[in-house]
Amino acid sequence: MYNNILLYVGFDDTDSSSGMCTTYVCAVVLERLKACGMTLKGEPRLIRLNPFAPYKTRGNGAVSFKLVLDHKQDVKRVKKIVLDTVEELSQMDDPRTNPGVVFYQGPITEDLQEYSLRTVQCMVTLEEAEQLAQQIEAEVFKYKNGRGVIGALAAIGCPLSDKTYELIAYREVDNYGEVRRIDEDSVRVMNQKTYPETFDNLDEGYMAITPHTPCPVLYGIRGESKEAVSRAQELVKSEEPIERVMVFLTNQHTDMHLQNSDTIAGMDQYQCYRVAGEVYSTPHVIEGGHVIFNLKDASGEIECAAYEPTKGFRNTVRKLAPGDYVIVYGGIGDRGTLNVEKIEILHLRPQYQNLNPRCKCGKRMKSAGKDKGYKCSRCGVKVVDAPKEKVEIVRDLEEGFYEVPPSARRHLSQPLVRIQGHE
Repeated sequence: MYNNILLYVGFDDTDSSSGMCTTYVCAVVLERLKACGMTLKGEPRLIRLNPFAPYKTRGNGAVSFKLVLDHKQDVKRVKKIVLDTVEELSQMDDPRTNPGVVFYQGPITEDLQEYSLRTVQCMVTLEEAEQLAQQIEAEVFKYKNGRGVIGALAAIGCPLSDKTYELIAYREVDNYGEVRRIDEDSVRVMNQKTYPETFDNLDEGYMAITPHTPCPVLYGIRGESKEAVSRAQELVKSEEPIERVMVFLTNQHTDMHLQNSDTIAGMDQYQCYRVAGEVYSTPHVIEGGHVIFNLKDASGEIECAAYEPTKGFRNTVRKLAPGDYVIVYGGIGDRGTLNVEKIEILHLRPQYQNLNPRCKCGKRMKSAGKDKGYKCSRCGVKVVDAPKEKVEIVRDLEEGFYEVPPSARRHLSQPLVRIQGHE
């Protein structure tokens, strides 16, 4: 007999762009394990990985959980249940779906934690994941090319110095692909009673807790504690049956994906950063409604974009001017453009305009013609050599933080309500 066997299980890449959800597979796995008498230790974990990884399926989220087992035979039973369920529910027909499963019974080492952070912030290869798994004696199962092993291992080892929770309610299978039926007024009441302990519930007054894909998720409530999201769920009225509910411990909305970069030239594609610089070009709108400007420092410059889905946030970006000093939060995508998630305006450069001089009567004078000076239209006074008056322009913009709306926010991007709550 073996007592207190601690078994970590992680898996990833079971969903596709058109359906399923890795968290749902996890929920089904855990239900089947509990039915067999297995004991879960703590909450299951939902770990979001690098949002700019080009091969991700949808939200790039991996899951893990740990079990306390009594017998060696239980380990074999767990492995069979997990693998059978992953094989049953994964979207194997999708060419981008490549599940990976990891089982691990050792300590969470520094190497494993460092690897996990790199999967959130950088690009990690399957070979690196497999080498680490071999080093720590983790057992790996790959389906198709098995790329999901990268996230499966990361979900087990990811350190959570900051954390949030997400309660996910799942639909009955017959409703997949149908319009989600949630009482919007109840969501507004829920938000009023639980914000900011829960957040990103509404976007300009409308529901932001429901996804828009044909997946099993009915809604997700994000918050600071398990108690907060559970209390919030009691206030949400669903007009369709809920198949099951699961609460996940997550790294969502922690800014874990962001690295500090001292220079613009030091940033790499497919990674996410905080970087300071000077606005170098006047923001302008391109086809599609995206707002573009260049950011510059002593090392070079980079194009920054507030894309159309960020809605009103683009209006803030359009008010920037050359010389303004800002910190940009975001990631570098396929085109080498820095996708803006948040912006902190540290200094607004004063702007001026030259106006015609004022007459002694107080009215601003008008031009009397080329090289003829100025004339007051009120009292008729003429002056020839009066200088123009330099007047500072009042900017319709203030220093401080600005963020994209909830509907455009990436899973890992920390909303201002959390940043301000930690200050």
